[in-house]
Amino acid sequence: MSEQTPLDPAAGDTPGLPESDSIGLSEGDPFGLPEGDPFGPHNLPYGVFSLAGERTDQRRVGVRLGSYVLDAGAAAAALGSPYVSLLARPTLNALLSAGRTAWSDVRRALTAWVTVPSYRDSVRPLLHPLSDVTLHLPFEVADYVDFYASENHATNLGKMFRPDSPTPLTPNWKHLPIGYHGRSGTVVVSGTDVVRPSGQRKAPSDTAPVFGPSVRLDIEAEVGFVVGAPSTHGTPVPLADFREHVFGLTLLNDWSARDIQAWEYVPLGPFLGKSFATSVSAWITPLDALDAARVAPPERTHQLLPYLDDSAESATDEPGGYDLRMTVTLNGHVISEPPFSTVYWTAAQQLAHMTVNGASLRTGDLYGSGTVSGPSAGQYGSLIEITWNGRDPLELPDGKRTFLEDGDEVTLSAWAPGPDGTKVGLGEVTGRIVAAR
Repeated sequence: MSEQTPLDPAAGDTPGLPESDSIGLSEGDPFGLPEGDPFGPHNLPYGVFSLAGERTDQRRVGVRLGSYVLDAGAAAAALGSPYVSLLARPTLNALLSAGRTAWSDVRRALTAWVTVPSYRDSVRPLLHPLSDVTLHLPFEVADYVDFYASENHATNLGKMFRPDSPTPLTPNWKHLPIGYHGRSGTVVVSGTDVVRPSGQRKAPSDTAPVFGPSVRLDIEAEVGFVVGAPSTHGTPVPLADFREHVFGLTLLNDWSARDIQAWEYVPLGPFLGKSFATSVSAWITPLDALDAARVAPPERTHQLLPYLDDSAESATDEPGGYDLRMTVTLNGHVISEPPFSTVYWTAAQQLAHMTVNGASLRTGDLYGSGTVSGPSAGQYGSLIEITWNGRDPLELPDGKRTFLEDGDEVTLSAWAPGPDGTKVGLGEVTGRIVAAR
């Protein structure tokens, strides 16, 4: 191995990466990635992996490159990087807590390691085929909050449950991002089975509640945002500081037992109908990989209070929306393609509202966007919308569905526009329903 110059974390230097030696994604790529691979060097999402037979304490940070996972800690050690202490860890939490400057420096170093030919011989032995690794929950989840930020979703549910109301939205909906605090201990990684929850439920025709497995088990196609740098208790986080605290995003499925939720939620909101499982992707896409996907949020129809007012921001500056193209499949069949760009409340506004009362952020906090739904039926992010509360069953090659049955497998996947016409893959999150215990 040729001697490499260590990175200077203060200066943000990237060794061996002169301006004239920048490598494209296809021609001259030292690892021979297919042209247009959505997991090329322009992406580099983070995860945590282990190899067959390894102990729990041997899990380590990996970075996806095409159909491979780079052992990031081992690469840092082999190349004399000062970021070994952030990457040679069993979770992403050390990197998350290091802050934005470190996030940018580490990403720049990783990009060099997988694009500069002189690093190839050192890096190649540290690449493992995806088929040979087990992926784990990539970070220790601190607090979990879920929002209700899609106007289309909120409107649809309002029409279902408040048909006589002059407006389907609640009076506060256009003034603040509505949310609830969930249960961080039941956030699970993609591929984890979801046990059908049991609880109390009461149909309108029932004289008393009954107990048993949920019969109206649903999905919620969402995007989750992962907090890295913490904040000070008592000090709100303004809109402009979104990127100082949020490291990246992940796909999220907020499984929902609609019958349990309907009976319990008045007056304090979701509880057991949501807390049994929340699935996230094994990959965390850094915000820096999504600069080309930033778009203006939907037009604001109400004057917002100053801490939420993003009207002075342009479509290319934070805070703003993201153009993420999501796909929902049920047992391998595409049932919806929700567009995240239609979500009314941005992730920056959600963060500002979540902290405006002085609540502090912790490394590993996770907050979900709420169900992502577009304006048309083919873009709804939940079965309760797709089947209109069970009235219009979904026709699939393997039978009809109103809500999920045991054995059903749901997968959320997504991509975003990347630089120079590329695509940024956001991985996927999959869960299979197993019978109640």
